[in-house]
Amino acid sequence: MEFFDTHMHLDDNKFDLDREEVIEKIWSAGVTKCINMGCNVKSSQKAIAIAQKHDFIYAACGLHPEDIPQTEEELWKTIAKIKELVLQNKKVVAIGEIGLDYYWRQDNKELQKTAFEKQIELANQLNLPISIHTRDSIDDTIAILRKMPIKKSGVLHCCPFNPELVKQGLKAGLYIGFGGTTTFKNSKNAPKIVEMVPLEKILIETDAPYLAPEPVRGTRNDSSNLKYVVQKLAEFKNLEPEQMAKITYENAEKLFLGTEEKNIFL
Repeated sequence: MEFFDTHMHLDDNKFDLDREEVIEKIWSAGVTKCINMGCNVKSSQKAIAIAQKHDFIYAACGLHPEDIPQTEEELWKTIAKIKELVLQNKKVVAIGEIGLDYYWRQDNKELQKTAFEKQIELANQLNLPISIHTRDSIDDTIAILRKMPIKKSGVLHCCPFNPELVKQGLKAGLYIGFGGTTTFKNSKNAPKIVEMVPLEKILIETDAPYLAPEPVRGTRNDSSNLKYVVQKLAEFKNLEPEQMAKITYENAEKLFLGTEEKNIFL
């Protein structure tokens, strides 16, 4: 089986001691394409550097809601830097990860929403898909998805098992990303959510080094664990794992590696 990890963080410092060994490990495990998501300017730069070194790794650049600046002036400067990185590097295939997160901070909700909306606009300008993070912010995420057109689609990354969010995401043309949480024994809503999502809209991810799936939950995650996610999704959809791996691989290629070029003249 071949796997496409649509969301991971090889630039994370948890991989600093053995990053190249992990990259060799995931390739040997059949992960023949993956996307390293950026969370700020520095991590986006690092994601690009890793992607440039390895043919099968791609990068995304974005500003995670936990990493947004304290003022609008700094936000505009940061988004401009993200745009510059994208335009200068052909291996950048998405704007991400972006979105809302009220788990850690609720004092800057308006600035988070502004950052999210402006990065959707940036993705639309550059003809790129987006990767959306949402945590404890489902209502505001739904409101923005209803309000903002999304030109090149995208994915609800590590999607919370919330029917209304998934329904609105699909209505907006988004794909739904499933990772380790799909395998957790306490994710009782997972079968219902997976059932809601058409096969042509399912993606797989790890969010490595976080959210390792059962039976390795609690360990440092990496893309070689995608097999467990695929097995669980295949079980929910009454398919063979090989079928699910192929479907999700082709979905990811269509979304992130389509033939349309980003507009380098913007």
